[in-house]
Amino acid sequence: MASSPSTSSSSSGSGSVGNLDSALEIKTRSVEQTLIPLVSQITTLINHKDKPKKTERTLRAIQKVGQAVSIAVGRFVTVGEAIAVENEELKEEMGLACFEARRAGDAIAQLTDVVSAEQPELDGRATIFSDKTAMVKAARMLLSSVTKVLVLADRIVIKQIITSRNKVLVTLDQLETVSSFQEFVQIFSHFGNEMVEFAHLTGDRQNDLKDEKKKARMAAARAVLEKCTMMLLTASKTCLRHPDCESARINKDAVFHRMRFALEQVIEIVTDARPGGDAQVLPVNIYSGIKHFKGKVESLRDELYALTPETLHSHLEGIGEQTQDFTDSAYTSHEHRESILQLCHAARQELQQVVCDWTYATDQNTAWRQRNCSWNCLKFDLLLFLCSWVNLQCFALLLSQEDFLHFSQSLKAKEATEEMELSILKTCQTVSELRRELHKAAVGRATDLLKCHKDHIVLKALKGSGGEGNLEAVAEYSHKLTEQKEQLVETCRLLRHISGTEPLEITCIHAEETFQIIGPQIISAAQTLALHPSSKIAKENLDVFCEAWESQLNDMAILLREINDVFEGRRGDKKMYLSLPRPGKHSANLKMAKAAKLDAEEQTTIAKLGLELRLLTSDVDSESEKWEDREHEIVRQGQSLSSMAYSMYLFTRGEGLLKTTLDLFHQAEMFSEEGFQLCSSLQALTSQLEEEEHTVILLETEKLVALCQQLQVTARTAVQGKTAMFQKVDSSIQNTKSIMTVVVYLLPLLNKLIRKYKSELSSLGSPQSWKDKQCPVKEDSLNSKNTNGFGVRALEHHMGSLTFLESK
Repeated sequence: MASSPSTSSSSSGSGSVGNLDSALEIKTRSVEQTLIPLVSQITTLINHKDKPKKTERTLRAIQKVGQAVSIAVGRFVTVGEAIAVENEELKEEMGLACFEARRAGDAIAQLTDVVSAEQPELDGRATIFSDKTAMVKAARMLLSSVTKVLVLADRIVIKQIITSRNKVLVTLDQLETVSSFQEFVQIFSHFGNEMVEFAHLTGDRQNDLKDEKKKARMAAARAVLEKCTMMLLTASKTCLRHPDCESARINKDAVFHRMRFALEQVIEIVTDARPGGDAQVLPVNIYSGIKHFKGKVESLRDELYALTPETLHSHLEGIGEQTQDFTDSAYTSHEHRESILQLCHAARQELQQVVCDWTYATDQNTAWRQRNCSWNCLKFDLLLFLCSWVNLQCFALLLSQEDFLHFSQSLKAKEATEEMELSILKTCQTVSELRRELHKAAVGRATDLLKCHKDHIVLKALKGSGGEGNLEAVAEYSHKLTEQKEQLVETCRLLRHISGTEPLEITCIHAEETFQIIGPQIISAAQTLALHPSSKIAKENLDVFCEAWESQLNDMAILLREINDVFEGRRGDKKMYLSLPRPGKHSANLKMAKAAKLDAEEQTTIAKLGLELRLLTSDVDSESEKWEDREHEIVRQGQSLSSMAYSMYLFTRGEGLLKTTLDLFHQAEMFSEEGFQLCSSLQALTSQLEEEEHTVILLETEKLVALCQQLQVTARTAVQGKTAMFQKVDSSIQNTKSIMTVVVYLLPLLNKLIRKYKSELSSLGSPQSWKDKQCPVKEDSLNSKNTNGFGVRALEHHMGSLTFLESK
């Protein structure tokens, strides 16, 4: 749909605006969604049935659509003209585009006006714009000018982001050269406010982008800025406290350099420009290489002369060279290495068989052609050329029966034989098995590495030895951390090869770069602490960098799950069940509340909680997938809680539809209500359990009820002041995290109990493990689909009327 306006405008003859629009490209969802209704209405007008006579009812309907278009354009242009007044540099362009839009809207209204239509009425029927040329011209002009207005307005948004970035850079320069604590605190407070503004602008832009690769790059750059803000605070304070310490200076310089680089990345994404004018090209990975190779091999079915054997051999050898990242790795197991090498060898053999069958098929085709006289060859070559332009059956009418038979045989000779079809299938199957083996090797390696480092032993040792002032121990553990860093970097590189999508590939590259950079920063921070073991700020600085390392390990665990989802065909955007308050509905207790935004340091603190919350949502999703009955009431309620918790996690990153603390608290209240529904389901289930099982579930249910009550009270409590607001946000997310922890514990336990119950029901013996069988559980009661309050389905229905928020 987005291409329609662009196509229409580019072909428009509406003066300068139409000519300029030939280069327009709609890059954001908000612009696209604004154009969709307009395109739909114009299509209705242009595609009406070409009958010379129309009924009065049809004419009135067309007139109504034309008037609606004209009125909507008038309102739209008024907004555009107001924007032009506020932005002098775009005033002329915007004014011209608005003028063209208004003129086109008026033209459409006149063309669809029954009263002014200068057409005679015959047999009691009226006619309307019998010549479509004028309507098509007006429609093109309208789409061209409206698209131009939208794109110009989008340029203003980009300008706001650039202006915000420039303010951040100026303050960043001041922070880098500051020489006193008092001055630093004042400037950093101002810097924090500017970073919050920049985070909101770029978060909205990220959500609005259509290109998934750009969204992934924007997310990576914003993640760097988010983590570096806290690092910059502690690294700068450490440098001010110990101005002569070289390791402290190195540590601080690295943070400033990384922040500037991330800021430039954001601007490159929003302006769609790169230094030197070159577009970013991702390095080739094995997944895309195999996909491309399979496509080339399969194309031989339809056209033997599409490419050469050398080309296919070259593609396969390129894949083989890339597998060396796996086979040459010291961390790849012997079994995986042998399997990869065997599959590479098998792929070469299968391709060789394809080439042999291919050669035979082309030789047969050549021999057939040589048996014909040169005139027939010329004739059939000409027909083959013309066949791409004219239907084959139409050509058959121009040929004799004998010529048409020879012509058909010529076409058939260009297709693959049965033997060749079989060898193509075997080749594609072998490279698919190779991809599967590479996936197992990379994911297995990443999983082992995350398990190995989950206790963060080396980080704890670095903190301990640094606090003791033991430089030798710091050097020893720094060497171990460097080894860990190299392992993680190499693992991220392997994951990139099998990531499956370009956005995930970009995330792998970001993870690789992050480990590569943070590792040395931790070491320099530990060296500073070892030189100044009594310095509290040096200790705090090391803690912050270690937390960033731990956070990146958590992100890597999430990335690993997403890669597995793609490989197993479970790829899909995470649903966000959201119930933002609408005027007059569900917001009685929020009428007088005021939304608040957190500063940079508070957002950093909340972001840490958000990451833990994100991991819990992943755990709930993972446990839910293990249930045989995915529609079970408990599973659906657990997934609903997970989805709402995920939207709260996005809030901690400055993303999603929760823009302010007011939105967050309303979501927390809805979360607690869904939690109470889960408690009701658990209480109904516990009455059927044995004493021991009943006690365990009942204790967890009581804990869940208490946590939901606490969250509900927190969300509804009015607070005054910035500190109180921050504490309320912190408490809301902490309570949500506690509830999710209980849910993660309960899901596998309940799954086991329900399976046990079903197994005993199906056995011949008397199922006495369920309490006295006094209240037999009906299948319907275990699989009840009734939900109260804001259950999943109710929220989905509620979201239907809130989709307009996504384009803001």
